[in-house]
Amino acid sequence: MSEEKRRVPKLRFPGFTDEWEERKLGKMVDVRSGKDYKHLKEGSIPVYGTGGYMLSVSEALSYLEDAIGIGRKGTIDKPYILKAPFWTVDTLFYAIPRDSNDLNFVFDIFQNINWKKKDESTGVPSLSKAAINEIDVLTPKTIEQKVIGTFFYNLDHLITLHQRKSEHLQKLKKSLLQKMFPKKGEKVPELRFPGFTDTWEQRKLGDVFQEYSEKKHEELPVLTIIQGGGTILREKSDRNLQYDKSSLSNYKMVKKNDFIVHLRSFEGGLEKANSDGIISPAYHTFHGVGTDSRFYYSYFRSQDFIKIRLLPHVYGIRDGRSIDIEGMKTIDIPFTSYEEQKRIGNFIESLDNLITLHQRKLEHVKDLKKGLLQQMFI
Repeated sequence: MSEEKRRVPKLRFPGFTDEWEERKLGKMVDVRSGKDYKHLKEGSIPVYGTGGYMLSVSEALSYLEDAIGIGRKGTIDKPYILKAPFWTVDTLFYAIPRDSNDLNFVFDIFQNINWKKKDESTGVPSLSKAAINEIDVLTPKTIEQKVIGTFFYNLDHLITLHQRKSEHLQKLKKSLLQKMFPKKGEKVPELRFPGFTDTWEQRKLGDVFQEYSEKKHEELPVLTIIQGGGTILREKSDRNLQYDKSSLSNYKMVKKNDFIVHLRSFEGGLEKANSDGIISPAYHTFHGVGTDSRFYYSYFRSQDFIKIRLLPHVYGIRDGRSIDIEGMKTIDIPFTSYEEQKRIGNFIESLDNLITLHQRKLEHVKDLKKGLLQQMFI
């Protein structure tokens, strides 16, 4: 490979042909140390740590110059831009661009560095000023820096917008679900679709959902349960779980949309099968007649069910927690007509599809940025 090709990126904006210059990162930024803030009064100046914003105080370490925060200790691989004025704690360096170097471009360089390889500790990850300053980077002239920096700034803005939309929809779903189920002591929900006026009932879980155990279905695919995500085919799971194929006749069949409970390693609400298949005999399976599983899945994943109604029937600590299955069957759960369940289920499914769409858009733009960073930098 020629010297010229080695010093220019694979992908470049039109009009730029000059070779990039090799420099030490310390020549591009002035790396400064954060300080303790506990002696300061409460104020309007944000204090940042490796995890982001912490609180606000009365003074700033930098009043006018924006910078890049990079962890000195702990989280060292998640740089982010700090808008002046700001204060940083002593576990967070702040790097101010020198001379005419563009902040956004330098931030892109920081995102392209494998900071974990710069870790100088055998314990808690740590960086030093010297380690940062001695990193070799290739950089173009200021005008090209600004064009590249602005491009990635706009891409980051798009990522932030998708992130906010996704978070907003998730908060909206949580808020709506709280209003679409009756509160304690109430017989109707606060928010209801037109045409439904009947009072809701409280029925025993074991009366609404019947437990079943059907085996000898080796012809069905083996499923793996994902907390908060239902089921997936075991061969598509990244857990690399091993199992004895000769024992599949003992596995339990589960039908699509039926519910699954694992008693010996309880992690949260009941899970729902996304397809027909067979699961480990350690699980318990439940089928509801005249019920919409989308309606009940949201309820079984709610704080009201997990933290209040189910909790008295959970015993053990941490990873050793288990569910008393017979006790669980005695829990009172909300019940309304199948038509209203289905209407709420349709709404929840539509909202979930919209959330998934925005999450996919977000991941697409993140992947796009990752690929462009690799191609537009050397």
